[in-house]
Amino acid sequence: MRFRRATSLFAFAFLGPMLLSGARAHSQSSGGGFELHANGNITASDVGLPVYPGSKLFKNPDNDQAIDMGFTFGDTHFRLMAANYLSDDSPDRILDFYRRPLARYGEVLECDHGKPVGAVKVARSGLTCSDEHGGHVQLNGSVDSSNGHELRAGTPRKFHIVGIGERQGKAIHFGLVYVELPKDSGAKAKED
Repeated sequence: MRFRRATSLFAFAFLGPMLLSGARAHSQSSGGGFELHANGNITASDVGLPVYPGSKLFKNPDNDQAIDMGFTFGDTHFRLMAANYLSDDSPDRILDFYRRPLARYGEVLECDHGKPVGAVKVARSGLTCSDEHGGHVQLNGSVDSSNGHELRAGTPRKFHIVGIGERQGKAIHFGLVYVELPKDSGAKAKED
């Protein structure tokens, strides 16, 4: 998934020194209103979703199994939480399981390679599958998570993703993600 690479690049460039330690890191400056955090010990419940029955945390030496990172600078706030899992079930069963838990965050969009699948093309909140200005974390202008099959729910600024990844032997890799993007001062978006 391109999402893992984009997340890893962001983490290495911006939070690398803290993440390389493999431990929880936190930095705060009360004078300038700046806070930075990184944590590699989160689970599905921290992301706001249940654990898929029978799934196991994905352990790979090249990728973190989970990450919680973000920063606050004045009124600007960014947060990314992701937990990676493996399941022996089919991608369709995994996605079907997560439709109901995602619905508590709003209309559920199904996306395949950045294109909507099904009747809902744009959520009432404004969240889309492929709008480059809303509903995606971006790195160097590239949309990160729309290269696979996924479900999304939330608003363009705060949303959850269940993304299906590559097959790992007999198991399917899938990720549970929560993204909170900074407010766009130039656009009037529907608030959370």
